[in-house]
Amino acid sequence: MNDTTTVFSPAATFATGLSLDAPTVAALLERLVADWHTIEPGHAATGLTGKICDLHTFNFQLWHEEDIARSPAVTDQRIAEVKRAIDRFNQARNDAIEKVDDWLVEELARRGVIAAPEAPAATETPGAAIDRLSILELRRFHMREQIERADAAVEHREKAAARMVVLDMQRTNLVEAIDRLLAEIFSAQRPLRVFRQMKMYNDPTMNPYLYKARQTGAAA
Repeated sequence: MNDTTTVFSPAATFATGLSLDAPTVAALLERLVADWHTIEPGHAATGLTGKICDLHTFNFQLWHEEDIARSPAVTDQRIAEVKRAIDRFNQARNDAIEKVDDWLVEELARRGVIAAPEAPAATETPGAAIDRLSILELRRFHMREQIERADAAVEHREKAAARMVVLDMQRTNLVEAIDRLLAEIFSAQRPLRVFRQMKMYNDPTMNPYLYKARQTGAAA
């Protein structure tokens, strides 16, 4: 997929000093979810847009691998393959969250924006919040599928529609929160400290099941 959509909007400059418009990001993520259900996931965006799209791609892949893992018809061998794929995508997803935040840290440095030492940090970084927004767009897409299911009972569709109201409200709240967080960070009211995940389960030197297996194999 060739996507060059930008997440920057001149209208948001006054609020963030970065021109990063969370509603535009949400719309981009929503459109990509719909597109990727008909074509292979991918994009050609660069810069911050590309990093956000990368993160969204890994969440899309994770979502559908997890669907497979929960199927009672899947063989044990297939479950093992899916589990390994989930581990890879989850590692890539966490790396992608940090890359979004790293880009923002570099932009702050370029602009010379430095928060006071006593300024309180938020519990969530912009990258983590955008990750939540990415997952929320996936959830909204699939909830909409349930609302539109012709083979489902009326009660099922009504239940899905009620949940969709909540998801839409959560989307509105999250978009507003992301814009507010970015505005506070780029006005030096809050510092941006990248939260390093330090995942150990995929590291063959830190996961005891991996390095002990290697040691046993070497000894043999």
